[in-house]
Amino acid sequence: MSDLDPDLRALAEELGVATEFWDWQGRHVRVARETVLAVLAGLGLDAGTPERAAAALREHRLARWRQMLPPIVVTRAGWTPWVWVHLPHGAEPDVWVELEDGGRRHDLAQQDRWVAPVDVDGTVTGEATYELPSSLPVGWHTLHARCEGRHASSPLVVTPPYLGLGPRCEGQRTWGFMAQLYQLRSARSWGLGDLADLADLASWSGHDLGAGFLLANPLHAASPVPPMTDSPYLPVTRRFANPLYLRVEAVPEYAYLSAADRARVDALAAPLHRASRSAALLDRDAAWAAKLAALEIVRAVPLTPGRQAAFDAFREREGSGLVDFATWNALVERHGWPWTAWPEELWDPGGPAVAAARAELADRVALHSWLQWLLDEQLATAQRSAREAGMPVGVVHDLAVGVHPEGADSWALQDVLARGITVGAPPDAFNQQGQDWSQPPWHPGRLADAGYAPYRDMLRTVLRHAGGLRVDHVLGLFRLWWVPAGLPPSAGTYVRYDHEALVGILALEAWRAGAFVVGEDLGTVEPWVRDYLRERGLAGTSILWFERGWQHEPLRPEHWRELCLATVTTHDLPPTAGYLDGEHIRIRGDLGLLTRSVEEERAIDAGDRDSWLDLLRELGLLRHGADVRETVEALHRFLGRTPARLLGVALPDAVGDTRAQNQPGTDREYPNWRVPLCDGSGEPVLLEDLAASERVRSLARAVGGA
Repeated sequence: MSDLDPDLRALAEELGVATEFWDWQGRHVRVARETVLAVLAGLGLDAGTPERAAAALREHRLARWRQMLPPIVVTRAGWTPWVWVHLPHGAEPDVWVELEDGGRRHDLAQQDRWVAPVDVDGTVTGEATYELPSSLPVGWHTLHARCEGRHASSPLVVTPPYLGLGPRCEGQRTWGFMAQLYQLRSARSWGLGDLADLADLASWSGHDLGAGFLLANPLHAASPVPPMTDSPYLPVTRRFANPLYLRVEAVPEYAYLSAADRARVDALAAPLHRASRSAALLDRDAAWAAKLAALEIVRAVPLTPGRQAAFDAFREREGSGLVDFATWNALVERHGWPWTAWPEELWDPGGPAVAAARAELADRVALHSWLQWLLDEQLATAQRSAREAGMPVGVVHDLAVGVHPEGADSWALQDVLARGITVGAPPDAFNQQGQDWSQPPWHPGRLADAGYAPYRDMLRTVLRHAGGLRVDHVLGLFRLWWVPAGLPPSAGTYVRYDHEALVGILALEAWRAGAFVVGEDLGTVEPWVRDYLRERGLAGTSILWFERGWQHEPLRPEHWRELCLATVTTHDLPPTAGYLDGEHIRIRGDLGLLTRSVEEERAIDAGDRDSWLDLLRELGLLRHGADVRETVEALHRFLGRTPARLLGVALPDAVGDTRAQNQPGTDREYPNWRVPLCDGSGEPVLLEDLAASERVRSLARAVGGA
């Protein structure tokens, strides 16, 4: 039982910290006092005694009255929300909107609404209420208020009411491969798949197979020094990309290398070309060491005036965010990883010590900025290749839920991240002990005070060359499972966010980029969340094995959602051939991740799996005695019987791979994110092999022809 005094409970509830919730089995859970206090501490509040809790509650309520305007206002086009203005009691303010295009709107109507004045630090302060006009255009505007010599301004964001899949997907269904890019290698790869491979797969699958999109894993940056974190879902930043994915030979300056320098680059590439043909686990550190050495050789080639102008324009566009990221990389190269082990004066990104270090390391800062420019160019090429091949969507990028606790964002954005807290997931049917993803969450209040600018800037960069965006754990835009340091993931609690702001800004930036959004809405989901996402035109995610009715029966195709990405499997499960063989049970049993016996889990899993195969036979999609390949194709044909508008095919399913790419809840216990693409016998499959494979084409016909 939770033992919370009234002020502590009120403080938690006003800050969105859950003091009770319903778990995945429908049981009511009261959150422990220890957890509530630790989460409030992560929000910067000391509520350890009844007296301190009462003082923190008073200060929290008074803080709003000290603000002349809300820190940010997010609304929808066509809405007429009310906005408060705080001013000396009885005073009359001047309130207006400065539009993004430079125009002004003064037609804000003051409302007849009485709010009792409050004594704020000795000044009697009143609250005036204004209604925003419904005709404000979509965009980032600024709300202004002036009164008695005091002026305040706040971002005013008008978002599209509905996003949808966009005109290119209007009235049609489209399918595409889902690829972990690093495991997709070609004969020209440097040990791991890269952006040239992404462009090739998109072009080939679009032109020859009729695919409409290609969903890649998060391409976010990792550490520039070893060891490079293997997980693409634990990046050092979500805004910038990983130079590991660059194709050296695709950099224009490579063509102008001297014969001697070309030989040096070729010598660096040769062992990695051989590694691309191996079934051994992927080695990011070896690939990056060689690639960085090669890129430094290429960088010595002077840029032409036009190329220099393009690089300068890129740096100007990305602004201080790029400078901070490049500086962090240079400092990591100098002082090592993590940044909390650096001299303390370097912990402050805006401090004089960092400014001095940036000047001293100017060449390395420029190098890391240059690498991001090259990535931007090669990402643009991949999207252009996809669209020119006839894909209506092209490349769909993936946005991780958070960042590494010792990464670039945790250093540069520490003012808007909560400390002493990590993000995870509560216990559920698939991860019965809960999960701790080790990532610091956004601080809801400080992010709002920053006008959501870090969030907006990240979205703009990721969406720049995207036809769509998959948002991992989209539930985190509504509430996140916070795990205080030192506690197990099962002892965390939920913290709510302003979903209207987070989802609205996401929809606005995607709308501007001409992209759709797919939210990964799996796990413990409040029912209204899926309704809200559908109302805003964000697609959901439906994975076949998890789609069941009220009696736990397989969900018949006609009952599936239309606005969703429907797949048979996902990167957190084995490929379908492995799933059919119980690989997910074997792995979790071997690693001690089950709360029931292996025998019981296998029996339950066999019943669940057989119920799906029985439904496929009933629908005439699967014959008795079918082999694994036929079964995999039948499962994908089933997706075509649903109304789902987006159908995803995991690339390992196309080649018969059985091994899981990731086992949630593990770090080094399983080779997560290091498994190369192989066939069912464990032989490596290259991009060139895909193009020649009848098995790949057969599966494409199964899902595309449906």
